[in-house]
Amino acid sequence: MTSRRPRDLEAERAALRAAADRLLAGTPLRSASGKLTASELMHESGLRRDVAYGDHKELIEEFQARAKAQHCTPAAMQELAEQNAQLKDRLDNATKALAHERKTSAALRRIIAELDLELHHAQEHLEQSGNVTRLPASRRSTSRG
Repeated sequence: MTSRRPRDLEAERAALRAAADRLLAGTPLRSASGKLTASELMHESGLRRDVAYGDHKELIEEFQARAKAQHCTPAAMQELAEQNAQLKDRLDNATKALAHERKTSAALRRIIAELDLELHHAQEHLEQSGNVTRLPASRRSTSRG
């Protein structure tokens, strides 16, 4: 027959308090969501539900009251959510601007290609006509009198 190790109620209480503080501060170690719920408190503390509710129900209720007072979202998590929303807006705006610039660039490339082709055809036409005399390039004088 194996004997159970005696429970350390103070260590359990300390684990619940530390977990509550981390969740409320928005710095959970074990909780992925960081939500301020009793379930997340259990997960964060590492205690089983029956242990926490059986001997430490007042700590769970205290956590729930603190969470409610904090509007159910840790301040740090709220700041991160706001930053995330702002960054998503900036990314959306940058993506739209980039798409617009790409369309403009493509249109300009098409125009340049068309003008280059027209210039090439015009030069060929001039060379074939033979009756056009080329004038010497104009000279600009550097000193004005």
